[in-house]
Amino acid sequence: MSMVRSIAPAEVGLDPTRLARIDAHFGRYVDDGRLAGFQVLVTRHGEIAHSATYGLRDREAGTPVETDTLWRIYSMSKPITSVAAMLLWEEGRFELTDEIGRWLPEFADMRVYSKGSTLKPYTVPAIEPIRVWHLLSHTSGLTYGFMQTSVVDGLYRAAGYDLYPPSDVDLAGACQVFGELPLLFQPGTAWGYSVATDVLGRLVEVVSGQSLDTFLRDRILDPLGMTDTRWHVAGADAERLAALYVPDPTTGRAVRHDRLGDLAYTKPTLLSGGGGLISSAGDYHRFTQMLLRGGELDGVRLLGPRTVRLMTRNHLPGGGDLGTLSTGGFAETTLDGIGFGLGFAVVDDPVPSRLPSSVGEYYWGGVASTAFWVDPSEQLTALLFTQLMPSSTWPLRSQLRQLVYSALVD
Repeated sequence: MSMVRSIAPAEVGLDPTRLARIDAHFGRYVDDGRLAGFQVLVTRHGEIAHSATYGLRDREAGTPVETDTLWRIYSMSKPITSVAAMLLWEEGRFELTDEIGRWLPEFADMRVYSKGSTLKPYTVPAIEPIRVWHLLSHTSGLTYGFMQTSVVDGLYRAAGYDLYPPSDVDLAGACQVFGELPLLFQPGTAWGYSVATDVLGRLVEVVSGQSLDTFLRDRILDPLGMTDTRWHVAGADAERLAALYVPDPTTGRAVRHDRLGDLAYTKPTLLSGGGGLISSAGDYHRFTQMLLRGGELDGVRLLGPRTVRLMTRNHLPGGGDLGTLSTGGFAETTLDGIGFGLGFAVVDDPVPSRLPSSVGEYYWGGVASTAFWVDPSEQLTALLFTQLMPSSTWPLRSQLRQLVYSALVD
């Protein structure tokens, strides 16, 4: 996919001088060492209006960020897995209200944490079973070990599930463990960022009869021409992968993290639909354009437009937002005025966040500071790629919104 600018920004209502502020602003992060490099892509009405790369994909090797650089997208895998599930839903293979225990019996009789410690937790029976829509909307009661905010995520860490799973466990084995651990809350009553999308990936496997990597390749990646999206890098492509960095606690400068970064060079045992993919700006651009166009791109239709609209409505209980329903410890998104759909955060009210956006806009990001959003009312998409963990280190996402929306002048 060519990443050259395909249209003059002014033709789609964007001011090129104002767009240049994006490069200057994030360039300062690179120049003072807080980031090694970055890539930004902004589209309007389906046309690439701004494409920028700056800095180094690998500072130590001295190699620059290029248009075909590969990035660990981590949780930006979640929307792709969510689309995979909805492909099966459109075939009538399940209903969103179905209990997942029908296909994954390890989740049939869950218990919910009530009180106590990680050494002696007290649990009660789940009143409501985990349903498919609970997985898609992160209202299942599952959690992540790395959240560091509850007894339950402590139990996940004790079972070996922190930021990464044990190296010898596959997706089916991980789900067996998750099914034995208590839920953080009664399903459908709150929002908690979690391994739910990994469980959803396992559901895709069982319902489809294919491994998750095969299903994604056959049904999403190949049809959309997403030839760069994969689970690991090898051979010549390994040179295209950006290095992974963390902030130095004293100086704030980006410091290379080989221990985590090197995992991308080995095929994973566990296919994490919640965080396991590597991709490029060109590939993810095609994915967001498919969504913006209501499920179709270049004559290939993955989803019906009404399915995309259903996915990008707020499904939180009572129409609440993440500010009131989140179980806490989450720093990847502004919470007030933000709902959650089936795989995406959804803007219900732009005002509480004090950030420019549109009602109905949907988005997500990854733990290494990647981000995207799709704004149907403005026919706008934006993509940001860099490799700095955690994503809460610098306010890159909110600043990108300021810069992009202030460049809209029509």
